[in-house]
Amino acid sequence: MSGKHYKGPEVSCCIKYFIFGFNVIFWFLGITFLGIGLWAWNEKGVLSNISSITDLGGFDPVWLFLVVGGVMFILGFAGCIGALRENTFLLKFFSVFLGIIFFLELTAGVLAFVFKDWIKDQLYFFINNNIRAYRDDIDLQNLIDFTQEYEDVINTQCGYDARQKPEVDQQIVIYTKGCVPQFEKWLQDNLTIVAGIFIGIALLQIFGICLAQNLVSDIEAVRASW
Repeated sequence: MSGKHYKGPEVSCCIKYFIFGFNVIFWFLGITFLGIGLWAWNEKGVLSNISSITDLGGFDPVWLFLVVGGVMFILGFAGCIGALRENTFLLKFFSVFLGIIFFLELTAGVLAFVFKDWIKDQLYFFINNNIRAYRDDIDLQNLIDFTQEYEDVINTQCGYDARQKPEVDQQIVIYTKGCVPQFEKWLQDNLTIVAGIFIGIALLQIFGICLAQNLVSDIEAVRASW
């Protein structure tokens, strides 16, 4: 006997606690988004009368906070607890869920590029329908106002008597461009930033999937050596 003893496979503490720490942040962000969404609904009286959800006119922006927050909460929980407890089921769930989201994002990007004219028509239809509910939902109103304010025009007196003036003069007191053209303008002006954000998100997702799968392999190798 040489006195040397066999050292079996080990779970990487760096990967384990990196995934744990990253998903703790993700988890709390999800809780924050959910909290904001529920608070907004409470302010509008939706929580005291759940059936009123169907009475909200147009698209309710609160849904964005609830859906995004819910997804972030589920992913954060699975990644956080899965890494901390070395639970391969939760880690695999985290990887698959993240992979599905990445695939859906990629598919949506390709379809948006191929069918951009159809997407533009649907966007016009969606916005025109929601404009009718402008005064019915304060959150929708704020979202539309935020989009329009990209023109940097001061809308005074709700555009009183503005339509009697030439178009050049109209632009001083009212917004003369629609939301879709303004969105296209904003996208063109910030194309590099938007592309960088999407690429960064995609790389984070791929990185997260790879780390989780690496940790699963380490855990399974350790258990196989017992």
